[in-house]
Amino acid sequence: MSATAQTTAAPGLVTARPRRGAGAWPVLRSVLLGLLGLVAVAGLWEAYKALAPEDGVMVGDNRVLPRTTDLAMPHVWDMAQRLGEPVTGMRGAEPLWQAVADAVVVSLKVAAAGWLVGTVIGLLLAVLMARLRVLEFGLLPWIVLSQTVPLIAFAPMVRSWGSRIEIGGWQWPPWMSVALIASYLAFFPVAVGALRGLQASDRIHTELMRTYDAGWWATLVRVRLPASVPYLLPALRLGAAGAVVGTVVAEVSIVYPDGIGRMLVTYAGQASGDPEKAWAPIFGAVVLGLVAAAFIALLGVLLRRYRRGEAT
Repeated sequence: MSATAQTTAAPGLVTARPRRGAGAWPVLRSVLLGLLGLVAVAGLWEAYKALAPEDGVMVGDNRVLPRTTDLAMPHVWDMAQRLGEPVTGMRGAEPLWQAVADAVVVSLKVAAAGWLVGTVIGLLLAVLMARLRVLEFGLLPWIVLSQTVPLIAFAPMVRSWGSRIEIGGWQWPPWMSVALIASYLAFFPVAVGALRGLQASDRIHTELMRTYDAGWWATLVRVRLPASVPYLLPALRLGAAGAVVGTVVAEVSIVYPDGIGRMLVTYAGQASGDPEKAWAPIFGAVVLGLVAAAFIALLGVLLRRYRRGEAT
C-alpha cells in the first residue's frame, strides 16, 4: 500500500493524505467554472435577443418568453457601460457602480448580523434538543411551523414593534428590524442541520467517552460538535442564503432606503426611461449572494479536517 493513501483499521473509515498542491485545483476549477457560467449566460442572453421576435414567444394569447426590445432586454455591453456612468445627470453625481456597491455593503453588513444571530440561536436550539429528547419532540415541530409564516406580512410587524422600543435615549434602529428578519430565515436550517449532526456521532466514540467518565458537555465539545461539521456546513450555506433573501425582502417591505433591496424597487420604477440602470441593483444582489457563499466556503476550508463524508 502506498504512503499517499492509507486505510485505517476501523471498518468503513478511510483517510487519505492529500497530495501536495491538490487543494488549490478545486478552488481554481470552481472559479473557472463560475466564469464560464457567466459567459454562457451572457451568450444565451444575446443569442435570444438576436433570434427571438421583439414581442417574445407567444403560445396562443400567452407570452411564454419575454420581449427582446432594448427596453425589456438591454444588450450586455450596454448594461456594463451604464455601470460606469453617473447615477443621474446632475453635476457631481457618483458613478452607478459605486452607488450599487455602497448599497451592497450596507445589505451585506445587515445580512451578516442576521446570519450570526440566526446561527447562534440555531446552534443553541440544536444543543438543547440533542441534550433533552423531550425538547426535540416539543420544539422541532414549532421550528418547522415557523417557516410557514409569510415573510412579506411579517416584516412590517417587526418594524412596527421595533419602532416602539426605546431604552433610555437609545431607540431601535431600522436596520435591526431587517437583521432580525434575516435571522428568522437563517436559524431554521442551522437548527435542523446541527441537530442532525449532533446525533450522527459514532456510538463507539460516545461509548468511549462514557468509559472515560466524561460528562455530556465534554462529549459534546470533543465528539459531537466535530462529528456535526459535515451536516453543519450545508446548513450554514442555507442559512446564509436565507439571511440574504430575508435582508433583501425586508428592505423592500419596511422601506429601508440604504440597502440593495430598496434600490431594486427604486430603479425598477425608472426602467422605462433608463432600462440599463434597472439591471444594476440586480447585479448587486447577485454579488451579495456570491460574497455570502464565499464566506461559507472559506469557513469550510478552515474546518476541512472535519469534513469527511459531508452531507449534501
